[in-house]
Amino acid sequence: MTHYTLNIKGRLFSLAQPCVMGILNATPDSFFAGSRKLTESDIASRANEIVEQGGTIIDVGAFSTRPGANDVKERDEMERLRTALSIVQREQPAAILSVDTFRPDVARMAVEEFGADIINDVSEGGVTGIANERLTGSRDDGMPDIFRMVSRLQVPYILMSVQPTLHDTLMVFARKVQQLRSLGQKDIILDPGFGFGKTLEQNYLLLNQMERLLVMDLPLLVGISRKSMIYQLLDTTPDAALNGTTVLNTIALTKGASILRVHDVREAVECIRIVQSLNS
Repeated sequence: MTHYTLNIKGRLFSLAQPCVMGILNATPDSFFAGSRKLTESDIASRANEIVEQGGTIIDVGAFSTRPGANDVKERDEMERLRTALSIVQREQPAAILSVDTFRPDVARMAVEEFGADIINDVSEGGVTGIANERLTGSRDDGMPDIFRMVSRLQVPYILMSVQPTLHDTLMVFARKVQQLRSLGQKDIILDPGFGFGKTLEQNYLLLNQMERLLVMDLPLLVGISRKSMIYQLLDTTPDAALNGTTVLNTIALTKGASILRVHDVREAVECIRIVQSLNS
């Protein structure tokens, strides 16, 4: 099995053992109400909780991309992030800091002003933003502006798919990884994009085939926590989707996931420990 590493500020971070990325949403309208953190005390408490429960990476977002979410102006996204990132840095300065954004200038601000370690882009390099609406973020040569920015910043970059099938996901990943490499981008993490551009059935088919994405020889991140593919299938709600999340996280680990992006950190850490014990 390949052991991946990430360059985090000049130091190698090993993914030989899967790790947990805890979600911190500085938004009033994320789909899971329990993840919304707006006050200073709530943001500080969540950052501390992620680390205390075993999370390695804190993923801070300020723009909900769920269907039906409100648009957020770039300046407002930046302001929310400035508030949240300063608190996270104060509370957990040793944590790896990821910023969830598809906007190049927001990514630049997060890295240059706060030393963010990872950019987590859910737009597939500018294809979609809120509620799968198409974005405009490429020049005449077809190179996404976010690709130019992250390659200039030289921080690890999470490329998420919004394609419906494994075939389409692989084809787009191959093309976009080549674009990133041509710009000198070194660390790339692939996210199959569960819940984005896929039907309920397509989400499960992709998960069932996910190990085939390892042909790209890049680490895989899975963000499946409390999503509609769980609560719609089980006819429940995001609040009641923890058990389903744990089941799917466990399956994802057996299919090669290196990073679990989750709301419930302790439970995901336990998944990793159990699955790792089977392989020891």
